[in-house]
Amino acid sequence: MRRKRRTEILINGSKEVAAGMAKEILDHYETEMMEEPNDGLVMVKVRESAKKSLFYIGEVFVTECKVRVNNSLGIGIVTGHEKELAYHLAVIDAAYKASLKETEGWEELLLEEEQMIEKEKAAKMNQVLKTKVSFETMDTE
Repeated sequence: MRRKRRTEILINGSKEVAAGMAKEILDHYETEMMEEPNDGLVMVKVRESAKKSLFYIGEVFVTECKVRVNNSLGIGIVTGHEKELAYHLAVIDAAYKASLKETEGWEELLLEEEQMIEKEKAAKMNQVLKTKVSFETMDTE
């Protein structure tokens, strides 16, 4: 599973999943905090559709953390003030970079979490669609 997809699942899913995965690594390996979870701003770049040029639309508040596990650096960045989640993401990222044996069993867990996220999105979409007005059925007399 690619890093981007894995990170999206961990951010959008249950925080307990990320905490459990990070705990597996923290219980068995020595971790070194390279950069404490801290707040920052990240510039958001957008491509303008007509001219195809890039410009900065604004800033996003983020929390980032850097951790080293088995000489592999992991980075966790998440929007908002989420110090614990940023730390867990950094530990998980470092574990994947180090190819630790614990990571082999995580793909199934991540796929299950992704299915739960999709179910929640579908349920939310169904609630929104229930309130949708169909203008085609309205009388114009």
